[in-house]
Amino acid sequence: MAFEIPWDALAGGILLGISASGLLLLNGRIAGISGIVSGLLTPKQGEVSWRLLFVIGMLASGLLAPAVGFTLPETLPVSSFFWVGLAGLLVGIGTKVGNGCTSGHGICGMGRLSKRSIVATCIFMAVAIATVFVRLHVL
Repeated sequence: MAFEIPWDALAGGILLGISASGLLLLNGRIAGISGIVSGLLTPKQGEVSWRLLFVIGMLASGLLAPAVGFTLPETLPVSSFFWVGLAGLLVGIGTKVGNGCTSGHGICGMGRLSKRSIVATCIFMAVAIATVFVRLHVL
């Protein structure tokens, strides 16, 4: 069996690391997406512009990726907007209860060796594995 390097994933990981490190070093902020977006919904003075630019940059990168040679995956058909909406709601509740999301804990927190983030990421992964198992073998 031949091993192929997933170049797109490697490039994406490197860009995530550079971006998260840059935001922390230059702005003193953690690149936790849920925290950045919630900061736009409840703005504090001096906190809106960088958050807005961050979100615009994320959205624009998806549109610009094909122009620089990255291929976007095909979208999966949505079987039920109810389930998608419920999943989004539960993710939102989880990020509030867990004091952060996978990007904040999994990328930034673990990179800083935060015990809370390591525990949170282990819980994220365990729940994800259980969810896939239930979805594929029970439902």
